[in-house]
Amino acid sequence: MQRLILATRNANKVTELHAILSGAGVSVELVGADAYPDIPDVPETGVTFAENALLKAHALARATGLPAVADDSGLCVDVLGGAPGIFSARWAGRHGDDKANLDLLLAQLSDIADQHRQASFACAAAMALPDGTERVVEGRLHGTLRHTPTGTGGFGYDPILQPEGETRTCAEMTPEEKNAISHRGKAFRALAPMIRELMG
Repeated sequence: MQRLILATRNANKVTELHAILSGAGVSVELVGADAYPDIPDVPETGVTFAENALLKAHALARATGLPAVADDSGLCVDVLGGAPGIFSARWAGRHGDDKANLDLLLAQLSDIADQHRQASFACAAAMALPDGTERVVEGRLHGTLRHTPTGTGGFGYDPILQPEGETRTCAEMTPEEKNAISHRGKAFRALAPMIRELMG
């Protein structure tokens, strides 16, 4: 079985992608970047989700000689012109401080009326081969932003995004419910046929 490397050290993301690929009929040995501890993390210097995903996928493919997949995602708020966007994980200044990011965003939107609180989670999923071949696709989950966080599931901005057609936030959904409609799920399901094509 061919090995495919995912640019993450998060075991949950590896499990999630394995489920998505299996459901799409793609049979590969999927491993995370922690299988190659000597490879440094790739700086996300791109200005779009697609650029960052491709940077990570190409770096891993070059370093390992294996096909690699990567993603980059974030929250895009309409009234903020698409921000925080690629800066979602460090919106409050320190990378990965979910509570600070959420609090800052809610403060910035405090006087925005319900009818103007549209937002979407966006994800670019990319694949790169050692020879430089690449594919990239994007998925989005559209919704509106709540005024206060609700729910204990998920992470990041999940407690304030209420998907279109839902009465709950992403943080109130089960992982299976969220994966079925999520931006990451959509992006990787769109990438799956390309992975199958490129890996033969």
